[in-house]
Amino acid sequence: MNVGMWVKALRVIPKIDKAEWDRLDVISRWLISTRAAVLVMTFVSATIAGIIAVAAGKFNFLNYLLLVIGLVFAHATNNLLNDLTDYDRGVDRDNYFRTQYGPQVLESGLMTRRELLIYAAVTGLIALAAGAYLVVTHGWLALALLAAGAFFVLFYTWPLKYIGLGEVAVILVWGPLMIGGGYFVITGQWNWNVALAGLPYALGPTTVIFGKHIDKLREDRAKKIHTLPVIIGEKAARYSVMVMIALQYLLVAALVLNGFFTPAMLLVLLALIPSPWVWKLLSQPKPETRPEVDRTGWPMWFVSAVFLHNRTYGMWFLLGLIADTVIKRLFL
Repeated sequence: MNVGMWVKALRVIPKIDKAEWDRLDVISRWLISTRAAVLVMTFVSATIAGIIAVAAGKFNFLNYLLLVIGLVFAHATNNLLNDLTDYDRGVDRDNYFRTQYGPQVLESGLMTRRELLIYAAVTGLIALAAGAYLVVTHGWLALALLAAGAFFVLFYTWPLKYIGLGEVAVILVWGPLMIGGGYFVITGQWNWNVALAGLPYALGPTTVIFGKHIDKLREDRAKKIHTLPVIIGEKAARYSVMVMIALQYLLVAALVLNGFFTPAMLLVLLALIPSPWVWKLLSQPKPETRPEVDRTGWPMWFVSAVFLHNRTYGMWFLLGLIADTVIKRLFL
């Protein structure tokens, strides 16, 4: 076991060579191959649904646990299939952006195609097993949510990402599907206000995927991958990210004003304190070459900045939710 590598893989996507890979345990290999650092966003979405269920007095721990397992393993399966599809289509060849920020396990020769398929099958079956239990206990709506999740897992990489719908899929998945649907499978009740309350956080993963697609806009355009930033252009995409970040705070304020959240949720505004440099970065085009002062880990420029903002935002959002829940349970 290499606990240090587990922690590292949950924080960043480690750059690793074949000799290092061969010395790793199976958990480290799974965490690296599934890009576990971004799976944290999915865990946060499931936990947001769980905390809101606690606030409503309808929390069920078993359902929450199965929700976390199902969503995290479904996201991991998507990441594995994403790399497999791009490898088979030749997208990641010739020092493509994906292979520069972390190992593409097939393109880097760390795993064989058969090994990756085994990882994807086991990971997908774990997600499916958790989802199947929730379908049996919750009926047709849980089945519809599971089917929607399976659709995005299977078809995000192709064709959705190729036709400008990948970014739309992300906001739908991390908002109504994960948080709204998560609340439903935990409590057994659908609540549109919860689905709306999940939107501020869902915008965070959407900014991350936007940032990644802006960073590799030229490469995607050359390979005829028509992500939304490719379609609307770099400047419009950068300003779209800025708008989404602003909406993350404005929507929370609106939900406080309409009474869904208590003022305790305004703790999330503290995420603004370390973020001016992110805003400044987004206001200017990406440099042509790596600058002398690099806070992002070139060639990841916009994606690193918005990823760090999303982590900070997610932490304060969760703390605000916990404070909101304590106030509701004890005083309201």
